[in-house]
Amino acid sequence: MVPRYARPAMTALWEPEAKYRIWFEIEAHATQKLADLGVVPQSAAKALWDWWATNPAIDVAAIDAIEAVTKHDVIAFLDWVAQQVGEEARFMHQGMTSSDVLDTTLSVQLARASDLLLADLDALLAAIRTRAEEHKYTPTIGRSHGIHAEPVTFGLKLAQAYAEFDRCRSRLIAARAEIATCAISGAVGTFANVDPAVEAYVAEQLGLAIEPVSTQVIPRDRHAMYFATLGVIASSIERLATEIRHLQRTEVLEAEEYFSPGQKGSSAMPHKRNPILTENLTGLARLVRSAVTPALENVALWHERDISHSSVERFIGPDATITLDFALARLTGVVDKLLVYPARMEKNLNRMGGLIHSQRVLLALTQAGLTRDDSYRLVQRNAMRVWEADGALNLLDLLKADADVTARLAPEQLDQLFDLGYHFKHVDTIFARVFG
Repeated sequence: MVPRYARPAMTALWEPEAKYRIWFEIEAHATQKLADLGVVPQSAAKALWDWWATNPAIDVAAIDAIEAVTKHDVIAFLDWVAQQVGEEARFMHQGMTSSDVLDTTLSVQLARASDLLLADLDALLAAIRTRAEEHKYTPTIGRSHGIHAEPVTFGLKLAQAYAEFDRCRSRLIAARAEIATCAISGAVGTFANVDPAVEAYVAEQLGLAIEPVSTQVIPRDRHAMYFATLGVIASSIERLATEIRHLQRTEVLEAEEYFSPGQKGSSAMPHKRNPILTENLTGLARLVRSAVTPALENVALWHERDISHSSVERFIGPDATITLDFALARLTGVVDKLLVYPARMEKNLNRMGGLIHSQRVLLALTQAGLTRDDSYRLVQRNAMRVWEADGALNLLDLLKADADVTARLAPEQLDQLFDLGYHFKHVDTIFARVFG
């Protein structure tokens, strides 16, 4: 985790003290249920909760010192708690194995991280919707292969982004449900030394589902899906960021990132206003996606358990969620403050001498009785003259001067085919589909 790209709420989920607090809650809830079942004394559970009620500080350094000797993190934690609680602490961890604590804790952390990410997505969706409504009918050029195609509106561009992030939100809800499971099943997952009722109780207390078959560890296909979902969200971030970067190019300049008073764009060139935030988002998206392949490779563990996944998850759990949280917040700020230039959009629309209306002429000629191939040939031969003149010529003028075209379409008919508003007659329909 790099502090430059981290926000406090998400970072706090992954701090050692936060982890140890979840560990304790798992152990204490399990001990409470074991006491209710008569397996351990009620005094053991009471001792744990009485100590916890004092809101004790977690001495991370002391736990680390014990681990330096034991070479086992869970044992080190249990030993430290025992030093605080006293003799009754010997009943902690009855019938449990380390994975019960570690895997259930990771489930809690990833579920809580999901809640923060869902709030991030909600904020981003709200910002995109506001700007989409603002520019619902702002004409701009649609591009395919980077080349002028036909008119769209800037609001439609943003509506597309809204729909994509709305799908991301649905995927994350599903991924959260997939990951939020509890396993308290003991060695090799047979419940031989811990009653399944303990797992059910701990799961209920922590807001988790029970893991049907844990084989000592929670199956890592769940985690693979979770991190793959984060990777898809990151790719959607990059898609919108890349669009903004292209629109900010000097030759285009239809939109650009907000440039604050006193901001500097270049150490060498005072005139520069660079798309640094969206370039940064492109890089952050790559980092989030880098967690996906290791998560997929973690699925294939040996038999009932190995720990080849453990070191990987110590990295990708915090790094992917912290980075994505930051990226979503940054993108929300970019969208909210995005500078949009309708006049430049209009100028670019008109740059190629009306070529953007070529399809309408093509279709009109076919409806007037020409074959599609002949219609295409007639429009293209005029369009290429405009293209090669870099917009210095006008397609409508050339078509009106082409006898083969005017034999089928009257000048006033051609004029109607160059109506910009024609392309926007279904904008309301699309917005209703996206926003309801």
